[in-house]
Amino acid sequence: MELARVSSKGQITIPIEIRKKLKLKEGDKVLFAEENGNIFVLNASLVALKEIQENMKDEAKKQYLNSEEDVNEYVEKIREEK
Repeated sequence: MELARVSSKGQITIPIEIRKKLKLKEGDKVLFAEENGNIFVLNASLVALKEIQENMKDEAKKQYLNSEEDVNEYVEKIREEK
């Protein structure tokens, strides 16, 4: 468990161990989420990436991209067209 103090401006310093676990770097944004009365602090970039991956999964199936090899072949095809 880590402890942080809230400044008069509502700011906190995220403890180093928490920053490491969240893979936060200077300039990164954090997301505060509430679920069942619990507040979670998340790395906003990682949340966005996971959402994109989830949305793209269905798109890949529509394009019959069922394996990493299929995706690589598709990328090569697009590169050749340019």
